[in-house]
Amino acid sequence: MPFSLLNRVALVTGSSRGLGRGIALALGKAGAKVCLNYLNNSEVAEGTLSKLREEGIHATMFRADASDKEQVESMIEAIEEKFGSLDILVPNATPDQPQKPIEGYDADFYRQMYDFFVVSPFHLAKAVLPGMKKRKSGRIINITSEVFHSSVSEFSAYVAAKGGQIGWSRSMASELAPFGITVNTVAPGWIPTERHENDSEEAKNEYLKTIPLGRWGTPEDVGNAVVYYSSDEASFVTGQTLCVNGGRTPW
Repeated sequence: MPFSLLNRVALVTGSSRGLGRGIALALGKAGAKVCLNYLNNSEVAEGTLSKLREEGIHATMFRADASDKEQVESMIEAIEEKFGSLDILVPNATPDQPQKPIEGYDADFYRQMYDFFVVSPFHLAKAVLPGMKKRKSGRIINITSEVFHSSVSEFSAYVAAKGGQIGWSRSMASELAPFGITVNTVAPGWIPTERHENDSEEAKNEYLKTIPLGRWGTPEDVGNAVVYYSSDEASFVTGQTLCVNGGRTPW
C-alpha cells in the first residue's frame, strides 16, 4: 500500500486538538502506532485518544510539557521502552500567538516563541536521535507556518521564531542525512481550529478570498502532508518545506 506507515511509531506533540489531532489521525490511518501528547486539558486529550481508538488506530497518550527538557526526555524514554523505537517525530505543540506591533512585544515573549519553536524541537530531536542513528532511519517533520514566507505584519515574534525553526530544520537535514534520517517542514496556512474560535468572521472571509483553491484547509490536509514526509516514498526528500495553504505561496 502506498504511503504505508505500518509498524512505525510516531509522536505528535500538542496533539489533543487542532492541527496536532489531525496529524495524529492521518498518521494512524496510514498504519502508524501513534503517541499523542498533551499538557493541560486531560478531558480533551482523552476524547482524542478515544476517537483514534474508535478508528482502529493503535494510540497511546503521554502527558508532558514539550518545552521542558526533563519532561521531554522522560516521555521519549517511556515511548522507546514501550514500543522499542520511535520512528517519526512531529514537533507541533504551540503557545498563544498574539499579533502586536513590535513596540507591544517584550524580550520575554520573543524568548518564549524561540523556546517553543526552536529549543523545544531541539530537545525532542536530541532525545530521539540516539535511537534513530542506531537504526539508520528516522523522520523528523517540523510544523512551521506560511507566515515566514508571506511576511505577516504585526507578528514579528512568531514569524522570527518560525524562520529560526525552518533554518534549524534545514541545517539538521544536512547533518542527519548520512544517518538515513530526513528532516522536513510542513508550513500550513491559516486553518481554523479551536484556537481560532474567537477570530472575527470578517478576518476569516478576507483571508479566504486570498486562497486560490477557494476553500479552507483542514487539519487532515496538514496530516496528509506529514504522512507523505513520513513514508518510504519520501526517503529521498529532506531539507524541504511543503506549504499547505491552497496556493497562497505558489513557489
